[in-house]
Amino acid sequence: MSIVRVEVEPRATRCQAGIVGVAMRLLVHLGACCALWGAQARGPVAVRLQQTDGGWQLIRDGKPYFVKGAGGSASKRLLAEYGGNSFRTWGTDGLDEQLEEAQRLGLTVTVGIWLGHEQHGFDYTNAEHVARQQEEAREVILRYKDHPALLIWGLGNEMEGPGKGDNAAIWSAVNNIASMAKKLDPNHPTMTVVAEIAGDRVKSIHRLCPDVDIVGINSYAGLSSIPKRYRDAGGTKPYIITEFGPPGAWEIPLHSWGAAPELSSTAKAEWYRKGYLEAVEAEKGRLCLGSYAFTWGSKHETTFTWFGMFLRDGTRLGAVDVMAELWSGKPPANRCPRIESVKLAGSNEVEPRDTVRCSLKVSDPENDALRIKWALHRDVEKPGVAVAEGEAQPDDARIEVAMPKDGGTYRLYIYVYDGKGGGATASVALRVKGPEPAAPAARLPLVLYADGPPVAAYTPSGWMGNVGAISMDQRCRTLPHTGQTCLKVDYRLGVAWGGVAWQDPVNDWGDKPGGWNLTGARVLSFWARGETGGEKVKFGFGLLGLDKPFHDTAQAAIEATLTKEWKSYTLDLNGKDLRRIKTGFFWTVAGQGKPVTFYLDDIRYE
Repeated sequence: MSIVRVEVEPRATRCQAGIVGVAMRLLVHLGACCALWGAQARGPVAVRLQQTDGGWQLIRDGKPYFVKGAGGSASKRLLAEYGGNSFRTWGTDGLDEQLEEAQRLGLTVTVGIWLGHEQHGFDYTNAEHVARQQEEAREVILRYKDHPALLIWGLGNEMEGPGKGDNAAIWSAVNNIASMAKKLDPNHPTMTVVAEIAGDRVKSIHRLCPDVDIVGINSYAGLSSIPKRYRDAGGTKPYIITEFGPPGAWEIPLHSWGAAPELSSTAKAEWYRKGYLEAVEAEKGRLCLGSYAFTWGSKHETTFTWFGMFLRDGTRLGAVDVMAELWSGKPPANRCPRIESVKLAGSNEVEPRDTVRCSLKVSDPENDALRIKWALHRDVEKPGVAVAEGEAQPDDARIEVAMPKDGGTYRLYIYVYDGKGGGATASVALRVKGPEPAAPAARLPLVLYADGPPVAAYTPSGWMGNVGAISMDQRCRTLPHTGQTCLKVDYRLGVAWGGVAWQDPVNDWGDKPGGWNLTGARVLSFWARGETGGEKVKFGFGLLGLDKPFHDTAQAAIEATLTKEWKSYTLDLNGKDLRRIKTGFFWTVAGQGKPVTFYLDDIRYE
């Protein structure tokens, strides 16, 4: 993102400064519009589905087109150089620039249109919410439908949630958007993306989504069996594998204390190869139209390196070499080093200050000189400063690490570099016996909800009670306290109870390490109002008691009777032990004889 800075002389009036600012914003907007108009002036490149005797194929600009793609933020120039021909997005942020870059490089784009997730508060039974979402999709389609790099409309990503995937209201909304897309843009097919194909996902799409042309499937450990399982589930529409890679942490046995063992990047690369050959290449010309590897970049999920095909510094890993070979028929001229094995001397569970020793077996296909680095981190799902780090010599490849005095789960990361842009990684999960230290320190003020980019510290993932009666609209524009939006909460029952907790880690109720050290915060403040006034709501933080392995170190709550006007509420934090707060905020409502609607804004620790 480029930033235009306008400095105004001290003598300038506010009016003059405002005029300058408006002028600069208009110039930036006009520049973006001109670039988009230039692309659209070239006209759309027609893409259609064609049924053959053996199955399906995409036809782009009159020629068969098999998707050889990836999703992620790493270099698209490298993607093209290694034989890729397409990338996908999950939403439309920065889409103008991405489409233009794709056009320059000869790539295509599956444009993702993000659809709300029911489990995160989107209510598909709320006609207003659904209509607004469809209108947003309409604006995207009209804006980009004629861009020559556009390949497919990707409608949603895993919005069906973790259950059976049989909510007819969701699939009805998806099909309505697909139907609209076909009318507005007859030149590009439609696709919706699901999380694997368990439950009734395949059945629901085939029965309720006649205007969805392609089924996008995100699959990891089960990728090789997708062709058989998809047919067994009744799948006849063509599919694209929209995410694939190594097994996810949710798909493998965990250590006894809950940490996930991670494969080396060398072993992960073979998962990309096997899955591609058995679920993509083997189905070419039949049901499969191609694939998007995940993730073309680095991603911090479970570990720093679990799903990344690159390291954060741009070093490519073995998965890139494998995909380059599968796409182009030949590997890169200089291939990544390999980690053949990592052997730990002794147990993964050690005493405080014990020395951990492990030996590596590494190699390089071109016999390049290798450099080995290691770093020990606390095993939490957020970047942090290394507890210890160092280097190992390739000739003996041994690492010795003195463990910390504090108990908890740690992860030893190993990085191998060949000096030619290639690398390899491995990690070893370790547990130091003893009590956990405080959580990582948060930077104050810490905002949990306000206008602007979402804050990653806490996520409103802890839905409680009658969750089917709850919906939360985090982009409500009805009389916000400040800015353009506020958070609207609906509890649609007059009986029982419901609530939502802001958590770290996501969906954790005290079984995993995490949370934030909020020491130094003096107050938790927020604004709230009711729809009609008189709504009784409980607000607070810290739900996890001492019965949980990883509990909140402090708790507080207030019972509020809301008014129709915005009112400020505070929780005094002075004297509280804030070393580990895992539940940063929560609300609950009990049955009040009628549905309850209220609004929240500007939730923050100060």
